[in-house]
Amino acid sequence: MKYAIAVFLGAVSYGILSTIVVKAYGRGYELGEVVGSQLLVGFVLSWLLAAATKRTAIRKRRNAVGLGEGGRSAAPARPALSWKQRLLLMAAGMPTALTGLLYYQSLRYIPNSLAIILLFQFTWMGVLVDALRRRKRPSNLMLITLAVLFGGTLMAAGILDHGLANFDALGAALGLSAAVSYTMFVLFSGKAVPSAEPAYRSAWMITGGLILVFVLFPPAFLFNGLIWGPLLLFGFLLGLFGAFIPPVLFAAGVPHVGEGMAAVLGASELPVAVMLSAVVLHESVSVLQWAGVVLVLLGVAMPEVVRRLPHSRPKGAAHRA
Repeated sequence: MKYAIAVFLGAVSYGILSTIVVKAYGRGYELGEVVGSQLLVGFVLSWLLAAATKRTAIRKRRNAVGLGEGGRSAAPARPALSWKQRLLLMAAGMPTALTGLLYYQSLRYIPNSLAIILLFQFTWMGVLVDALRRRKRPSNLMLITLAVLFGGTLMAAGILDHGLANFDALGAALGLSAAVSYTMFVLFSGKAVPSAEPAYRSAWMITGGLILVFVLFPPAFLFNGLIWGPLLLFGFLLGLFGAFIPPVLFAAGVPHVGEGMAAVLGASELPVAVMLSAVVLHESVSVLQWAGVVLVLLGVAMPEVVRRLPHSRPKGAAHRA
């Protein structure tokens, strides 16, 4: 149960980010300042965790060596990452930084509640990419799931309520591009040095994202004194809830609950973001849009729920105690 709660809280953390970004924009901060401060804080916190992890591992090995004198052997240390592996992890972390840039920029043109819906299109994009890679048609269940997700998106985005008249094309394109970038991150991140310690994987991936953002948006806020204002608070909150807490909680919980259940629990990001849009940002969210959110959640959960159904039971199982 505790691992499921960890995944759930990690997704909830992601759900509050867009509200913080909109508030930062309201104080006059620019995209590069917002994303740059977020990743800088995440960079510092992640490397502090990596250092703490290293100290803990050294202490355990020393204790194990002491116990080994009584007949027990010390656990072997993981080999240090090569620079090739580090560069691979940094490259794998760059799409998540690009996702943040595209997603946060879309918030300048479209409501928060719509931006999160567009970002969630990574659910079907991942299925499409996987089908193309394998050259295999998706199952009927997956096609039904995609239809449910598409219908829920139309409702949740407010298109059925308001039509396309007030639908900002640039904002929608940025939101969908963020979904594409996030799809790439999901596909590549799991394959990048999976044997490495999770704390080190996260730290090197955030390092790659930070380098990309600082190349695209040179961090003038570090030298003009801007970082010592409210930007530091926004950066700390975004770094804590976006770049630090979720990766740590997901690394702890996903291996125990499985990727399918993690996707279901991770969908809690969507209602949290929409709810904060309505409560904190005072965006108008209709009943039909809320129904669309529920439909999207059902679409995300459907494959996992069907997978867990007892399609067949062994004979005599019903009579067993």
